[in-house]
Order: sequence, then structure tokens, then C-alpha cells
Amino acid sequence: MNDVHMSHGAEAPVAVFDSGVGGLSVLAEIRDLLPAESLYYLADAGHVPYGEKSPAFIVQRCLTIAEFFHAQGAKALVLACNTATAAAAAVLRERYPDWPLVAMEPAVKPAAAATRSGVVGVLATTGTLQSARFAALLDRFAADVRVVTQPCPGLVELIETGDLQGPAITRMLQGYVQPLLAEGCDTLILGCTHYPFLKPLLRQMLPPGISLIDTGAAVARQLERLLAQRELLAQGPARQTQFWTSGDPDNLGKILPTLWKSSDSVRSFVL
Repeated sequence: MNDVHMSHGAEAPVAVFDSGVGGLSVLAEIRDLLPAESLYYLADAGHVPYGEKSPAFIVQRCLTIAEFFHAQGAKALVLACNTATAAAAAVLRERYPDWPLVAMEPAVKPAAAATRSGVVGVLATTGTLQSARFAALLDRFAADVRVVTQPCPGLVELIETGDLQGPAITRMLQGYVQPLLAEGCDTLILGCTHYPFLKPLLRQMLPPGISLIDTGAAVARQLERLLAQRELLAQGPARQTQFWTSGDPDNLGKILPTLWKSSDSVRSFVL
């Protein structure tokens, strides 16, 4: 494989993907930290949610999308999806050893350091919570705290509609959060990139003093480090973002003004 530094210059785009719109929370952190970067974003909405899919299926989707972005000349790849990271990060790193890759994982280490009660709650997909990668994170960073996990089936699908405050999502989220509070959790890990969009709603329903932790900003900083190491940081004015979706482009186009705060055009991705 050609060295990425040689084949992809600093002006090449950074590619980001997720099963749906959740990765936009990560994309926003990247845009804020690295405004000169040209960004590509793909929502694999034709197969959302990943959290209830088999690991083998997720690996195949990730390989397909990575191949597409590599062919597009992307200089780095960001897996803006905890479930995709758990299933496919190792496979992608083996397939593309010279391509800078940044992956997501639940923020167990900072949550374990932040908790005062010694009890940390995790909101995540079933796929993330059942993964060997998540179990390894707990073994490595959470030996001195109690971790209570809460799978959240159905939550991603509601966020995908753009309804972040309605009665349906409020009821569902309360049902997932209350058991964690009952266990004494004072720190909640938002273990899916969709969930940061629910921070305003969570703040309304949580008592004061509950910490919400996600990893979007940390991912952006890691991307900056990797690009700087390879002298691939872009310079100059803010760049545009190109969007693709494997679902209905009109659906993503309608939700972008809410979650991305702009109305960029969306291309169809069929693979």
C-alpha cells in the first residue's frame, strides 16, 4: 500500500462516517477545532442502526465505506460510531496500516476519574456494550468504580428523525436514565455519537451535579495530533463539507439544518 503521506496531501479531505446522523456531533467538534480541513461525511442511513446488527455485517459495511473514501483520496478516516469501532477498527487498521484512522470508544477513563459516588452509568447500543473492546476498557480503566450499563434500543432511530425534545423520545430516555440514577450514578457516559444531541433534554430531566461525558472533542484532538505528526494539517480559510447517505438524501437534507446548523447538499451513496 502506498504511504498516505505520499499519496494524499494536506489539502485532501478528512473522511468521517457513522451509521446515521450521530457522527455529526463528532464532525462539529472537528469543524470547530480544524476549520481549514475539507470534510467528507457519510451517513450509512440505509443500514441504521448498527447497534442491533451482527459484527460481521458491520465489518463489511465499514470496509465498503472505507474503500470508497480511500478511493476518493481522503487523507484520514474517522469512525464516528462506537459500534463500528468495536466491530471493525482492528480490521480497518490491518487493511489500511498507513492510513491515519481515529476511532470512537466510550469515555470510561475520564468518567472513572470524574465520578464522586464511585458509580458510573453507560448509555450505549447493545452492540457496543456486548463487545470485547468495551469489556477491555472496563478492565483497564474501571477497576476501582462500579459501572452500570444501559442498552438503549430505539433511541438512535428517534434521533434520526430529528425529534430531540418530543414526548416519545422524552419517555424513552427517562426509561433508560432512571435505573442508572437509582443505582447512584453521578456520571453518565454517552456511549453513542447520536446521544450528545440529547444533552439539552438530559439536562432537563437529570438532577444537578450529574456529569455527562462523551468523546467528540477528544476524537477531534486525536485527529489533529495524527495529522500534525504526518504534516497533513490543512491551512487557510474554512472549507466546505460534502455529505453522502445510503438512505434518502432528502431525509438527511431535512435534518442537517437542525443538527449541523446548515443546509448543505447531500449525495446518494449506493454500495
